[in-house]
Amino acid sequence: MALTVKQIENFKPKDKDYKASDEKSLYLLVKKNGGKYWRMNYRWGDKQKTLALGVYPEISLREARDERDEARKLIRNNVDPSTLKRSMRDARKDAAENSFEAIGREWLAKEQDSWSPAHAKKQYWLLEKNLFPYIGRHPISEITPPTLLAALRKTESRGALETTRRVKQVAGQIFRYAVATGRCERDPSADLKGALQTPQTVHYAAITEPADVGKLLTMIDGYSGTATVRNALLLAPLVFVRPGELRYMEWSEVDFEERQWRLPAEKMKMKQAHIVPLSNQAIEILQDQHELSGRWQYVFPSERSKKRAMSENALNAALRRMGIAKEEMTAHGFRAMARTLLDEQLGFPPHIIEHQLAHDVRDPLGRAYNRTKHLPERIEMMQKWADYLDNLRGLAKSDNVIILEPKGEISL
Repeated sequence: MALTVKQIENFKPKDKDYKASDEKSLYLLVKKNGGKYWRMNYRWGDKQKTLALGVYPEISLREARDERDEARKLIRNNVDPSTLKRSMRDARKDAAENSFEAIGREWLAKEQDSWSPAHAKKQYWLLEKNLFPYIGRHPISEITPPTLLAALRKTESRGALETTRRVKQVAGQIFRYAVATGRCERDPSADLKGALQTPQTVHYAAITEPADVGKLLTMIDGYSGTATVRNALLLAPLVFVRPGELRYMEWSEVDFEERQWRLPAEKMKMKQAHIVPLSNQAIEILQDQHELSGRWQYVFPSERSKKRAMSENALNAALRRMGIAKEEMTAHGFRAMARTLLDEQLGFPPHIIEHQLAHDVRDPLGRAYNRTKHLPERIEMMQKWADYLDNLRGLAKSDNVIILEPKGEISL
């Protein structure tokens, strides 16, 4: 006798599981915990088998009967519904494990130990904001160039052209990782050359006129914010590293005896270990900062938690607070300031400057120079640079005319 919805609703759990039959081998299994499960018995060959059709009320009586009828059709066509269901479940599982998001997160986990915390956070954001919502569930082997392009154009449509370029670059790294691990055959991002708008090169604002640099340094001297931010601002022009490298500076990397700051490869953009010679002035600032944060990991910790590095916007916010517009100067601008003045005013050879900027300088055979290349010359340059900045600062305070040291007197 066929079941009714009212009967199903009235079935109560008993001491043991029990069955309530419907029609054509369909029945409801009522568990002693109160759960109600649709089942269908059928014969396959010489074996009695049971097919699970879902849970009531998620699967209604009508839906259970429809599922039963579909299973009976498969059996008439010599297809075992249990085997087919298992195959489809395995296929879905395989697709989920080999989706773009699953492999993307696997790649992130593999790479993040070699990245700075800031870079890792940026990579996660690029994917979670721009790709995972659109192609994350797609099996990576089925993503075509048009599919990837459609996802990238959602970012491009916001006018974020540089972000689009970076997202495409990260996607390419994930696809190449998938190729290497046997999850797809090729990288579709390689086919998108010319399909996206090209972002215009953005140069970080920087003060490079000697007199203006002197005025900036006097403004930093008078900064009224926290001592940690002030010390970071004082050190920034002396070491001219990237802002993220300065923010994540650790006391374990500072060697006061050798007067060096040694940055490990995983913290560097070019993934090569780097040495920053510390001038007398830099040592003095760091000694002062050591009194404030020497017991913590980071030289310039966050005000909110000493276990975290200074916030990403701290230095730029301090410059804005001093009345310096973002069109005039940014924290990254200290690098352009040093590159310009070391060359044009102090006459240091460009390759020495580029080494100290941790740019990718290579020898005639194309090999990257190691971190100690030209170290004596760089030590001399960093001290003369610090002295030059002191000179600019002093002249700005006294409002004198700047008289530059002749380039020819600097020896390397």
